[in-house]
Amino acid sequence: MTDFKNRKFETNAIHCGQIPEDGTGAVTTPLHMSSTYKVGFPGDESGYVYSRWSNPTRKALEEVLAALENGTDAFAYASGLASITAVLHLLEPGDHVVAVDDLYGGTHRLFERLMKKFKIEFSYVDGTNAENFKNAIQDNTKLFWVETPTNPLLKLTDIEAVVEFAKGKDILVAVDNTFATPYIQKPLDLGADIVMHSASKYLGGHCDIIAGALIVKDADVAEKLHFNQYAVGGQLGPFESWLMMRGLKTLHLRMERHSMNAMKVAEYLETVDLVDKVYFPGLDGSKVPNKMTMPGGMVSFTINADVETVKKFSMSTKLFILAESLGGVESLLNHPALMTHASIPKEIREKAGVTDNLIRLSVGVEHIDDLIIDLRMAFAAISETVKQG
Repeated sequence: MTDFKNRKFETNAIHCGQIPEDGTGAVTTPLHMSSTYKVGFPGDESGYVYSRWSNPTRKALEEVLAALENGTDAFAYASGLASITAVLHLLEPGDHVVAVDDLYGGTHRLFERLMKKFKIEFSYVDGTNAENFKNAIQDNTKLFWVETPTNPLLKLTDIEAVVEFAKGKDILVAVDNTFATPYIQKPLDLGADIVMHSASKYLGGHCDIIAGALIVKDADVAEKLHFNQYAVGGQLGPFESWLMMRGLKTLHLRMERHSMNAMKVAEYLETVDLVDKVYFPGLDGSKVPNKMTMPGGMVSFTINADVETVKKFSMSTKLFILAESLGGVESLLNHPALMTHASIPKEIREKAGVTDNLIRLSVGVEHIDDLIIDLRMAFAAISETVKQG
């Protein structure tokens, strides 16, 4: 890992942490399934001891994750929500969190229905104006939680501006970088303290694992997260770690195609009469913050129709699979109000813009012509219903 700062992203994704194994010379990192390891003497902690503490396969994954985010330490978890919980374990009862208001439904559920039981307080602000974070600071504020782009409206928050408001106030800045990935955006380089990924999405890239990750630069935060990881036991298993390393090797290739396809899908949607609004970073000509190198593979839009018609549209595509999650090579379609964000009370999600006529697309890496045809046929399937209505 010593040379990763001198190498390009694509090279690190393939080589970092993945040294040919002694003895066999295996190029692919071995899958170490052992839960426990032989030690030299009672109390010997010089090597591997127990896989909850550390596992060779997971360690290799964590090395490449740290390299890709320009961090020093990474921690792999059993899910994205497990990784968010690990961040919240850095807090004390009575602490206050400021989060963006357009938030993944599972994160909102964790905040409101679980962590409030432990006396953690939460406020929600429109992150498109970083000043809102500053204005929401209280004496007990200890964490800014940022999603950018947000799920599902793809709102962007200026990470550097938010970091500036946290300086000198003992406030950690954590950024959910799931939608952008480290290939597009590097929050640690912009001053954030913690980067979080729902690694089930783009990092894995094939809809075949559930995983989460945290990456940091600060040694004190890293030490606390490492303790939490083995003390709580939410770490990622070796097989899922191996699968994610396999996925990371093509992350740069996939993100380029995801972004290219998503841009063309967004441009097509803007020509559709039934579409009210398209959400896609930079599509409206506004400046994209955070040095994002490309817009990513997510597109959301609203349909000018009632909820039943929108549901019919969501079930009329053939290539866009109606499913939870995102970030796989296959294109997925989601109805946030009834699926990923259904746990958020209706009045709260609608205030944030997550309405019943909103559709979220995870645009895959299929041929763009086939994806556009698929969407066109779905719109044709509801056009008569809309006319009759």
